[in-house]
Amino acid sequence: MVNSSKVYTVLLVEDDGPTRERLAKAVNKHDQLQVPWQFATLKEGLNQLENTPPDVVLTDLGLPDGHGIDLIRRARQLSETMEIMVISVFGDERNVVSAIEAGATGYLLKDGPADYIGESIIDMLNGSSPISASIARHILKCFRHDAPHLPEGKETKQPEKTPPADIPKLTKRETDVLEYITRGFTFNEVAGILNLSPHTVTSHIKHIYRKLEVKSRSEAVFEAVQLGLVDIRTDK
Repeated sequence: MVNSSKVYTVLLVEDDGPTRERLAKAVNKHDQLQVPWQFATLKEGLNQLENTPPDVVLTDLGLPDGHGIDLIRRARQLSETMEIMVISVFGDERNVVSAIEAGATGYLLKDGPADYIGESIIDMLNGSSPISASIARHILKCFRHDAPHLPEGKETKQPEKTPPADIPKLTKRETDVLEYITRGFTFNEVAGILNLSPHTVTSHIKHIYRKLEVKSRSEAVFEAVQLGLVDIRTDK
């Protein structure tokens, strides 16, 4: 859990200069986060890990002199408690699975608003695993595809499921917002689609998180699917 009196250090490794500055600025806005180290290469990131290990690693995967997976793996070797967040344009299964297996505890795509990076890092420090909604949805689809299938024409009676005693009651607008973030849209895109202001969408998101008792978009997507609040079928 986050210590309210502590400022957590973040090692940022991102090869694109403007993106690196934007991410550092977003993280530094949070009172309990500080980015004292910013680097563009894998070598510099690895050297910093050896010299002064940070509380959090925030890294891209595609680096000019190697792969961010190597940084993640070394960070995890040095510390079991260090939090590691990927921020990348790569959302394919191979990169996501490789990063998680190497030790990453969060995975965000760069298409999301940078303003939420700090909040996501704090969520991670509190025990959550922030994952972009589109990646969470992709992982859920993989689980569905990996589920055992009966031969055609064969059916077996499934035990009746007892519905949850208290399914959260969302408003129509909250359900609309949840549906779109489950489908992988960013908050700004949802605002445009529903003709709402970003502030209004953020307010709906906070209400959804509170009702579902979650702390991140990935957790909200998972809970929504598990409770039957949204449908992740692609043929809708």
